[in-house]
Amino acid sequence: MNSNPRAIHASSQPVNCTIQVPGSKSIANRALICAALASGESRIENIPDGDDTSAMVEALNILGMQCKVVGNNVSVVGGNLGTKQVTLNARLAGTTSRFLTTLAAVRSGVTTIDGQDALRRRPMIELHDALRQLGVELEYLDVTGFLPVTVRPSLVHGGALSIRGDISSQFISALMMIGPVIGGLTIELISDLVSRPYVEMTKSVMESFGASAKISDSTIVVEAGGYVATEFVVEPDFSSAAVPIVATTIRGGTIRLTNLGLATSQSDACILDIVQQAGAQVRRDGNDIVVMRDLGQKLIPLRLNLAHASDLVPIVAILCLRAEGVSSIDGVGFIRAKESDRLGDLAREIVKAGGRIQVLPDGLVIEGVDTMRGQLMNTHDDHRLAMAFAVLGTVVDATQIGDPSVVSKSWPSFWLDMDQVLG
Repeated sequence: MNSNPRAIHASSQPVNCTIQVPGSKSIANRALICAALASGESRIENIPDGDDTSAMVEALNILGMQCKVVGNNVSVVGGNLGTKQVTLNARLAGTTSRFLTTLAAVRSGVTTIDGQDALRRRPMIELHDALRQLGVELEYLDVTGFLPVTVRPSLVHGGALSIRGDISSQFISALMMIGPVIGGLTIELISDLVSRPYVEMTKSVMESFGASAKISDSTIVVEAGGYVATEFVVEPDFSSAAVPIVATTIRGGTIRLTNLGLATSQSDACILDIVQQAGAQVRRDGNDIVVMRDLGQKLIPLRLNLAHASDLVPIVAILCLRAEGVSSIDGVGFIRAKESDRLGDLAREIVKAGGRIQVLPDGLVIEGVDTMRGQLMNTHDDHRLAMAFAVLGTVVDATQIGDPSVVSKSWPSFWLDMDQVLG
């Protein structure tokens, strides 16, 4: 991806603007998989135009799904996954690659799933081992447990499988979504389930397409029966909304987030509670969410467990840097295997700029500091880091974002849409 660094200049003016964030890529990709498995034509509205979603749409078209994108809407003709031998490029998208791997397991053609170098470094073996328990045949083309992997036609069957719950909820979501079309599925969790709200999100999307699942602490049961084509609207993305929300909390002022109040199923909605704990005010105005902070209100340090909202870690860490005192984030050791090492890489860049942050096995300890120095902040192929460092730049002058184009993963128009927020 790689692009020229982008300079962010600190501003003494409070935020005062309205912004609309894109649809949730997490929900959109789940809806696209369910639509692909449903016979007939589905319509999905408000899909984001980021790389993760476009990679999924491109892959489904290669499989013959006839995905037609018009503006922020897409129609999908599902039910026939094709028999041709194909290679699907998930680019940098972990969710896309994992969902496509299980989708490949239920088609009758040979499928190779691959991606860019950073995605090839992300571990997949727990998902692959779970698929083998269902009779799926996989072949590694390079390193065992990593992409690229070839999925061969096999006698995949439903039934029971066991998998750890504390590695990645994406593995579990990927398996859940093929459950209805393989005769039902029981997933036995052999450790605690991290990011449970994302699994609940998967269940909710599946149910919108006519499937049924039950989730308990140790077992997930997906009933047989397939999917029904439908019309589906993707909620605004709270992970993205967290960026302007935290920027306003740090800089002061008022921001209105259009239609964000329609988002009901995302765990990252807890960002509203978090900024209120830190000293901001939040109110709902119709379907909009309004966040305000008086500059006379000190930012309060936080003690947070973000196991169920781990995408918030980078942006919340920036918020904690501006609080008066010591903050902590725990329950998130597993995010070292995201697009970047979201603990180690985040901390290294912050320390480089004069911040005080300690990496623990399961999280971070962050000390609020009065002054930091502008630096070139490397993004490590991670859109969440790029956005978080952009917010830091609003209060630390001469900050540069090393690869600003990486935001295209989830929010291609980020720099334009966020212009007033970033000052």
